[in-house]
Amino acid sequence: MTIALGRRRASAVTALVALIVACSESQPRAIRPVAAAGAVSDDWPLHGLTPGETRFSPLDAIDRETVPRLGLAWSYETGSRRGLEATPIVVDGVLYATSTWSRVFALDAATGEELWRYDPGVPGWKARHACCDVVNRGVALWQGRVYVGTLDARLIALDARTGKPLWDVRTAALGEPYTITGAPRVVKGKVIIGNGGADLGVRGYVSAYDAETGALVWRFYTVPGSRQGPHEHPELAAAAETWPEDALWETGLGATAWDSLAFDRDLDLLYVGTGNASVYPREIRSPGGGDNLYVASILALRPDTGELVWHYQTTPGEQWDYTATQHMILADLEIEGRLRQVLMQAPKNGFFYVLDRATGELLSAENYVHVSWASHVDSATGRPVERPEAAWNDTMKTVAPSIVGGHNWHPMSFHPGTGLVYIPAIESTYPFTMDRDFVPRPGRWNMGEDLPALTALGENFATLRFVSCNWTQLLAWDPVRQEKAWAVAHDSGVPGGTLATAGGLVFQGNGEGSFAAYDAGSGKRLWSVELGIAAMAPPVSYRVGDEQYVALLAGVGGSQGGHQTRFTHTNQGRLLAFKLDGEAPMPAVEQRPPGRVAHPRLEVAEAVVARGRDVYADVCMFCHGFAAESSGLHPDLRFASAEVHEQWDSIVRGGARTANGMPSFADLVSAEDARAVQAYVLERAWHEPGVTERLLGWFVENACIPVSWMTD
Repeated sequence: MTIALGRRRASAVTALVALIVACSESQPRAIRPVAAAGAVSDDWPLHGLTPGETRFSPLDAIDRETVPRLGLAWSYETGSRRGLEATPIVVDGVLYATSTWSRVFALDAATGEELWRYDPGVPGWKARHACCDVVNRGVALWQGRVYVGTLDARLIALDARTGKPLWDVRTAALGEPYTITGAPRVVKGKVIIGNGGADLGVRGYVSAYDAETGALVWRFYTVPGSRQGPHEHPELAAAAETWPEDALWETGLGATAWDSLAFDRDLDLLYVGTGNASVYPREIRSPGGGDNLYVASILALRPDTGELVWHYQTTPGEQWDYTATQHMILADLEIEGRLRQVLMQAPKNGFFYVLDRATGELLSAENYVHVSWASHVDSATGRPVERPEAAWNDTMKTVAPSIVGGHNWHPMSFHPGTGLVYIPAIESTYPFTMDRDFVPRPGRWNMGEDLPALTALGENFATLRFVSCNWTQLLAWDPVRQEKAWAVAHDSGVPGGTLATAGGLVFQGNGEGSFAAYDAGSGKRLWSVELGIAAMAPPVSYRVGDEQYVALLAGVGGSQGGHQTRFTHTNQGRLLAFKLDGEAPMPAVEQRPPGRVAHPRLEVAEAVVARGRDVYADVCMFCHGFAAESSGLHPDLRFASAEVHEQWDSIVRGGARTANGMPSFADLVSAEDARAVQAYVLERAWHEPGVTERLLGWFVENACIPVSWMTD
């Protein structure tokens, strides 16, 4: 087999990827005129623009004819070097957004001038409770107040004019592994917020706080606290029937409501998406079986009381990290000659769901990416039909989608003129392997996966048939026909949120460091600009005076970004705003120097290195990368300086760099373990791959081709 290493992709690779995520050659879809209901708003006042979270801007000055004139109007340096995921809120010419560590800033929306900045002072050690970087997805604005959830599980109200705090309430105890990364919503005078932390072992809930005072109004627990009770509210008694007596109650069971929310004013229903179970394998978590409500579910609640009206579970007995916390869109669609009020979601499990949002009735569900864990969703029962070969209780199983899902947190959008939903979709696989010796461990990862075994496997390129590969695409999905209209493939594992506009456009950033506008009907790229930094956050559009702007945050990181790409720049976070005939220069991107191994191998026994691999996989991997290979977001420990190696124990166990987000792990890592990790990292640093490893590594690095496709 001959490989042209100087080329970006071999022709076989191009053909293979084309089979999965290539652009469709179908005819362009006509864009129907959209009648504006009342005056067209200049602002972007809510997280999804409307309570139904459509992310469709009615502004049309930037359209298919004018978009080539789009240029940078201004840019703003956030001062961050980690993942940026926020949706900016724009009202009355002021833009409000968040950056890392839950920091909030307000800008003049026309110039980018900073008006104020607020730092909630999240302690650096709280980073160890964040599964997916120290990110934040934005604020809510209501009656002159800005509301933000913080990584240390507080909800804070700020004065919108000054940024001064008005009240600050704690939604969970500081020492518990709860976090908040999602954006709050204000519904009927109440601030709605959920939390994260299921992977570390917590019990999920969503809460409503009085927007004026911060007082707790109601709380809906998404899983029961025990089989017998007492239960905090009646819905938990029904949920408890779906859990066995011997479930791992001490893990909290998960089902955290860490992101998506939507609200229907006419039906007076608040929709909440819930997450994965705490401890993935059913055999460990729920050995007696059961659907495990309300894990991986969509809940319809009364916003005044938190009362459950209906629920729909996308993945009963979930065991693949298939959260249903992904973006939900409310729209009215004509289905089989009848206008239906629907809720649409493309959760991680790979199926696109259309539900009647008044009743929760399943109208349709089809896979929008490759799915191997289930053959289909039964239309009569609403339940997926699982494939037995996807069960991983007996041996390692490679399953699609992977734990990052067919669609993650990155918001999708709906264009009423085309009738299409634009999904930041992911084609992916993942090797699941169970830890048969698992016991719950407070404050540590509680997924039930055998991460040391997975790490050892992945270090051997000869077994890369198990590698987890990810491709991303901008997927235009027809929710009525339940089929792809068109797709645009990206050469990156990092997707970006989408924006649809009345100008007939779809905007999306991506992990290749560019930002582009596509024809909403055909997918043809009409404009693009090189940002130099990956953009995962969703764009927004607003108008100040006579100018329409399109703005987004750029900066890679988080669950889908930090380990799905490699980059050499310093990831300077920034917010960029574009307008027609904008002439501001694009900011420069600083490159970091190549890594250099600064310390010799430790003279230790092989057993010590092996112990270091196990500890690294259990404690260090989620930040510093699989098999001690960082993407660039966090320090690559293989290239740690001599000073770091001299201070190794004081950093790992003493907390010398807590302020930088590297807390002490003395409660989990002994002095001997810390030295073993150091030995393992240096072994990886000095490891010299052979010819076969380099060859296969090139394929994985440049084309992400599972070796089994070439060798089986």
